[in-house]
Amino acid sequence: MKKNILIIGAGGVAQVVAHKCAQHNDILGSIAIASRGISKCQEIAASVREKNAFKVPAEIACFELDALNIEATKSIIKETEAQIVINVGSAFLNMSVLQACIETGAAYLDTAIHEEPHKICETPPWYNNYEWQRRELCEANRITAILGVGFDPGVVNAYAAVAVNGYLDQTNSIDIIDINAGSHGRYFATNFDPEINFREFTGEVWSWQNSQWTSNQMFEIKRTDDLPVVGQQTSYMTGHDEIHSLSQNLNVPNIRFWMGFGEHYINVFTVLNNLGLLSEQPVTTAEGLEVIPLKVVKAVLPDPSSLAPDYTGKTCIGTLAKGKKDGKDKEVFIYNVADHKEAYQEVGSQGISYTAGVPPVAAAILVAQGTWDVQKMVNVEQLDPKPFLNLLNQMGLPNRIKDENGDRALSF
Repeated sequence: MKKNILIIGAGGVAQVVAHKCAQHNDILGSIAIASRGISKCQEIAASVREKNAFKVPAEIACFELDALNIEATKSIIKETEAQIVINVGSAFLNMSVLQACIETGAAYLDTAIHEEPHKICETPPWYNNYEWQRRELCEANRITAILGVGFDPGVVNAYAAVAVNGYLDQTNSIDIIDINAGSHGRYFATNFDPEINFREFTGEVWSWQNSQWTSNQMFEIKRTDDLPVVGQQTSYMTGHDEIHSLSQNLNVPNIRFWMGFGEHYINVFTVLNNLGLLSEQPVTTAEGLEVIPLKVVKAVLPDPSSLAPDYTGKTCIGTLAKGKKDGKDKEVFIYNVADHKEAYQEVGSQGISYTAGVPPVAAAILVAQGTWDVQKMVNVEQLDPKPFLNLLNQMGLPNRIKDENGDRALSF
């Protein structure tokens, strides 16, 4: 049994994680939050207090931390006696935080795949380039490391496992569809870290088709679906984390990821990209200053956490699986709909942060209780999805399923 949580990061997702940990601190124990800027940690701690989120009276300890510094991270893990680390900082931090957990014995949870600042869209499968290289080390040291346990990746991986193992005898395709039908009212903004957001879309789009890696360009291939609640929506095939584990862990020949974009987003993105302003490579200005264009764009765009108060509308994110059951064609869509305004009212964050932040806390509860404390490195689809999805039903992310039998709640 593990307890005491250290949250790495202090953005919109971290705010959700802190609130949800506080709501379940009778199970999770003490809560600490660490980030480069301690003031943001303190703002999150104040928000948790103001909303009376603690189930058991407590305070959140705040720390200033450069999480690339493994020794400093180990020191805070030891000081807080944290046995579970939830890493919702930048994707550049993953390997450093993971190593700190391996060396201190803490369980490690994250919500996105590791990235190196000067590399994008590396050779697939991406997990094999970094995290999976530590699998043997985790198992040898009995370290529980659950990778990509946000919503996508994360919950959609659990949905895929449920569809493949519970609803289909043979699965021919998995399509993960991510639609944000909400509006933040700004001219242009991203829903999470702009640097990470843009890096997903400026390189090759990798998908798993006919049991092999296939490369396309961003916005090259699109589809339109009539989805629950949000209606008819167009989405574009995009490279994404979960394809890189699902393709290796599930015997499915076609796995793709689709994300919805409006025409305005596409136009602004295209101009920025064509001007070279989304490049991750340094350039030198006429004044002799070396800058990274992508970091400059990030600096002038709104902080994603600042979008929350004015955000309206809903998201619809799910896994569409097609194949055969009892010799007949069958398709099943397992999904969640989240509301931006409801998320803000509960935890002070918008719906995208909410969907990303609730799942790692559910996973932390399962680790604390021993259910998911597997003492090795895994992706979500390798775990029993039922207790995870049941917890999400209770924690604000209700699961639904749509197939030939109708559209209904999903629980186990």
